[in-house]
Amino acid sequence: MKKIFYTLSLCLLFAGAAQADGNAFTPLNFNDTAYGNKPVATSYSAQAINAIAESEAIGNGNIQNAISQLENAQIDIRNDLLNCKTKYADVDAQFKLIKAERAALKKQVKTVEKRIKEIDRAKERIRKNML
Repeated sequence: MKKIFYTLSLCLLFAGAAQADGNAFTPLNFNDTAYGNKPVATSYSAQAINAIAESEAIGNGNIQNAISQLENAQIDIRNDLLNCKTKYADVDAQFKLIKAERAALKKQVKTVEKRIKEIDRAKERIRKNML
């Protein structure tokens, strides 16, 4: 029991030391000047900053182009889906019609077979009466 207690207390000690310095990570929009830190001077020139801004603009254009292509592809696929649903509905209607015709023909075959059996029985009765 003592070993478990010592182990847990040691873990809590290390966890407390890890959390002592504040946040576990620095967020992307972290501002050093808000905490009294002096910003680090950068050696970027105006041309470098403009080049970065232009590359981001080109990247944004490429992303917008890719999004519009995906939207066009999605529209085409939806049109194909509508065509497939229309064909399915036509085939389904034909299937139901054929199924109904099949059931009617099956019923008609049974009634004809029944009439034939009745005629056969009548012939047998007539033959028995003749003898």
